[in-house]
Amino acid sequence: MASKHIEDKLKLLPEKPGVYIMKDDKGKVIYVGKSKNLKNRVRSYFKSKQYGRRAKLVKNIADYETIITATDKEAFLLEITLIQKYRPYYNVRLKNGNGGYPYIKITNEKDPQMMVTSYVKKDGAFYYGPYPNVYAADETLKFLQKMYPLRRCHGYQGRACLYYHMNQCLGACFKEVPKSEYDEQIKKIKSFLNGNVSAAKKLIKERMNVASDNMEYERAAELRDQLNYIQATVEKQKIISHDYTQRDVFNFYADKGWLSIQVFYIRQARLMKRVKRLFPILSTPEEEMTNFIVQFYDQKDQIKPREILVPESIDASVITELTGIPARTPIRGQKKALLKMAKENAQYVLDEKFRLIEMNHRKTVGAMDELSKALNLKKLNRIEAFDHSHIDGADLVSAMVVFEDGKPNNKKYRKYKLKTVDHADEAASTREVIRRRYTRLLKEHAEMPDLILMDGGEIQMNAVKDVLENELGLDIPVAGMVKNNKHKTADLLFGDNDNHVDLNPQSQSFYLVQRIQDEVHRFAISFHHDLHSKNSMTSRLDSIKGVGPKTRNKLLRSFGSMKNIEEAKVEEIQELGIPKNVAQTIKYTFQNSKPVARMRKM
Repeated sequence: MASKHIEDKLKLLPEKPGVYIMKDDKGKVIYVGKSKNLKNRVRSYFKSKQYGRRAKLVKNIADYETIITATDKEAFLLEITLIQKYRPYYNVRLKNGNGGYPYIKITNEKDPQMMVTSYVKKDGAFYYGPYPNVYAADETLKFLQKMYPLRRCHGYQGRACLYYHMNQCLGACFKEVPKSEYDEQIKKIKSFLNGNVSAAKKLIKERMNVASDNMEYERAAELRDQLNYIQATVEKQKIISHDYTQRDVFNFYADKGWLSIQVFYIRQARLMKRVKRLFPILSTPEEEMTNFIVQFYDQKDQIKPREILVPESIDASVITELTGIPARTPIRGQKKALLKMAKENAQYVLDEKFRLIEMNHRKTVGAMDELSKALNLKKLNRIEAFDHSHIDGADLVSAMVVFEDGKPNNKKYRKYKLKTVDHADEAASTREVIRRRYTRLLKEHAEMPDLILMDGGEIQMNAVKDVLENELGLDIPVAGMVKNNKHKTADLLFGDNDNHVDLNPQSQSFYLVQRIQDEVHRFAISFHHDLHSKNSMTSRLDSIKGVGPKTRNKLLRSFGSMKNIEEAKVEEIQELGIPKNVAQTIKYTFQNSKPVARMRKM
């Protein structure tokens, strides 16, 4: 089940392509994924039944981040980069950064050749990719081998190979091919893979038109598909470019007195890291941004790039002067697109912050206002709720929780061991705890609650009213939290005739009552469990022959808990000065008697 924090964030996800980064409770990246629709994909993890490895992943997700991209392909390429960077535990595919996705490789040999590979090695070869479509990469390779052939054969064999006769091999199979000839071809191949495909596309279109004019429709369709494969493989990307200049990209978004900043680290032609910052604006957004960039590079461990990209509202010359790093504002192309993407992500982060605050307000203060209107009461600021717990009429306890402005204030929670009640009696237990709580508040002249909620029906409500009105002279509204047959909040009992007040199950006031009911129940059960364990510990030891008060206290001081005593060896018990026969009796008793108790509520 997703946490409240994640549940709120899921409602704010954009329907845009991008990457999502799952983190555990220590902030460690455990999974990286991509989607053409972040909202649908990320929600599916928490809103659908999961099995196997994915179920284990979801169980360990404590939070997530998103990075919005312009296209699904850019999301794919960024996903690969982040997987290679973080090595997330749950990313099976590409976990080692060398499987599944293709690169086009130009080998570093005397007679070089081209191939598609999934492995990147430090062998002096040229690698282009990774590419999202294996078939498209294969088809593009075939096109390159026809357009700009290198070597297709296994090397010198004394005779020309088949590929040489097809004009797809320069002839290393039977002759010495000059290095300059290879260099010229490789230059054209690199230019093509760097995105300069206009000449090749023009040639394909001409061939396609000729085939169509000659009514060679199958050939025309093949050329059309070839054109599509090339576009899918070599179109320029903002995430992975072919400009290897180290640069940092800064952009911001300001709203409601807050500044959101995004920094993209572009290294090895890839977006390797993203930094995000949020803080209130004290001067102007531009001044804050300029100061941030300068301070960013004042850090000792901050490696300076070769270039900084900033939006046009920031004076690039000032940044250059203050940081010593060339700064500029691109006006078109890939770098301009990077700036735009950084701003879009900055806006998303700030909008998410405001919307989470708004949602939290609706769930807290807004829910209190809804509840006060439903009960026709003045504004509610403080609610106190009570619950009782026992086991078969023994170890009776009560507990109280306090919600202020719709949020729990656990510093004001109270526990009560009932003194005047020795059996399961809802009315008597309620009277005692209400009398003790509000007599004390009267003596201390402390603030009274605006509403008292009881986790029970008419019996408890009438008992509360009796003590407040007839004994203490207090006029505090009281409501009963009624549960259905599934032990979930159904409605409230309220008013002189204990009328049922139906709350909209989709309203924030309903969720607030549900949270209060769950919290007071949890607190009461937890308190009762602790008390019962302590009492059981004492009574179980007292029932063992040969164990008196001194021995019991000695065991408890030394081992601290029943579990530790149970797991202790006979020799360890003897070391406390306890006779061997008594130590053996203690060990035998714990091994053969495990109490089973059923928790009950009043």
